[in-house]
Amino acid sequence: MTFLRYLIYFPLLIRFYLSNQKDLIIKDLNTEEKAFDINTCKVFIHRIAVDKYFRSLFYFRTQGFITNVFRVFYPKEKYFIIDIYSKIGGGVKLAHPYATIINAESIGENLYISHLVTIGEKNGKRPIIGNNVALHANCCIIGGITIGNNVVVGAGTVVTKDIPDGVTVVAAATRFLQK
Repeated sequence: MTFLRYLIYFPLLIRFYLSNQKDLIIKDLNTEEKAFDINTCKVFIHRIAVDKYFRSLFYFRTQGFITNVFRVFYPKEKYFIIDIYSKIGGGVKLAHPYATIINAESIGENLYISHLVTIGEKNGKRPIIGNNVALHANCCIIGGITIGNNVVVGAGTVVTKDIPDGVTVVAAATRFLQK
């Protein structure tokens, strides 16, 4: 099975090897590997074969005609959308980002993103997100705001104002009282 997987996904491995985004893709693999070697190839083939979310991120990193051809034979996740004009640093960790939209001006390194997350524009302005940011389930980051470094945005939180470095933001809880 492993040999067959290598054979089937070999064209994507070649695209990876020839990409000018190779260093960012290696960081996205979230391994201890720091260079393109045989172990990196093994991890890449495994991730590209079994993880459509990683494949979508790979296609974002390697945009172009050849990538669009590959998308016909090796489909990406249709419910995970990354705007082509977003600038995203390496080390992206995708924890099942189903129904997630990323439309940011820029995002730093080591982004953790969960499902149902929306990063979107308002009045033509898009968010800027720092390094080491965790975005948990169903959070929304909207407009021309800045999210600092080392920030955690909790589940269900809507962020419409700037967030400084090192802050955890959570949604206001609603309390139900019994009568």
